[in-house]
Amino acid sequence: MTRFLLVMIVLVATGSSLFAIQDPKGFQNAKHSLLNAVYQHKHRSARVVEVSRSHNGDFALRARINGVATPMVIDTGATSVVLTYETAKAAGLPIELAHYNVDVETAGGRVRAARLTLDRLAIGKLVELSVPALVVPRGQMKTNLLGMSFLNRLESWEVRPEKLVLQGYP
Repeated sequence: MTRFLLVMIVLVATGSSLFAIQDPKGFQNAKHSLLNAVYQHKHRSARVVEVSRSHNGDFALRARINGVATPMVIDTGATSVVLTYETAKAAGLPIELAHYNVDVETAGGRVRAARLTLDRLAIGKLVELSVPALVVPRGQMKTNLLGMSFLNRLESWEVRPEKLVLQGYP
């Protein structure tokens, strides 16, 4: 990326020297457009995470919840991020005070969950603060789910044949 930008800068500088002499106002407009395009490309690519499809067809990844690394599976059918009791405890969430009063339909059946808020949820370079989530009682789920309460905060997400692309806002 850096080498490409260096070559582009040299080429643009050479061509723009000639252009600047002939049309100074046009040169300023062209320079502004080029710098803006480079800035947007650099910042946009910094906020993209690609997740490969696993052998069983899921999109599994490692997230950081309040700084604690944990495995998660992306579930676009889940309205919320849903954590296992064990993950919530490891992330230092106040589960002792939790009220399990939210009915949740999971692949394993119906369960009651507790609402909580994650201070920080990071997927690679994508970081969201104050993310609403649910936690289920001990032993009720085996996998943490990255649901729509996180995905809705992104600029876009797109499922491709063998990967999922998550695009954060610049």
